Amino acid sequence: MLVLQVLESILFASPRPLPTKEIVGLFKSAATDDSENGDCAVLAGLKEGEVHVALMALKDRLATEGRGMLLEETASGWQLVSAVQFGAWVRQLFPGDRPARLSPAALETLAIVAYRQPIARSEIEAVRGVAVDGIMQTLLERGLVKIAGRSEVPGRPLLYGTTQYFLDHFGIRDVVELPNATELRRVSLKPPTFTPVPEAAEFVTPEAVEPAATA
Repeated sequence: MLVLQVLESILFASPRPLPTKEIVGLFKSAATDDSENGDCAVLAGLKEGEVHVALMALKDRLATEGRGMLLEETASGWQLVSAVQFGAWVRQLFPGDRPARLSPAALETLAIVAYRQPIARSEIEAVRGVAVDGIMQTLLERGLVKIAGRSEVPGRPLLYGTTQYFLDHFGIRDVVELPNATELRRVSLKPPTFTPVPEAAEFVTPEAVEPAATA
């Protein structure tokens, strides 16, 4: 099917994820640049919903055929990625670019932010039972967490949330796709009734989940 072949070519050539709307725009631009090409004219007439259906069909085809590449939709758009089981070989192309890893403490803190955002640092410490200053700084520097505003409670503490990079890194379109997100967001958080202790030993060597290797 022509549209699937064209989509695969576009996504393979793109250095970044492509939203469905942008792909529709590429189809229209191609028809303008090559007005004598009947195939370009046909694809230029596709609506956004039709292109989305075609993308889903391509995703299913790549998955069922056992190909080395898969099609994934993230918050930034659609992207071809190498299948996880072939990561050991793909990583050899980038020997000097090993991803850092987050420590278990940092991952736990990141999960709390992801599920309960926007959330104040004191609320995170209420869950973890330890101070998270160092770990929050690490997550901010890695671009996984951002300052999302200020609370309306006295003192107006900073509120934290996850970033676009967080969604792309973990391959999800929205935090609602996290397991049991709705249920966990309903659980009440009590303010800390203790003085959080530092956890310096936990973030001396922060380590981060390896993202899926991309094609």
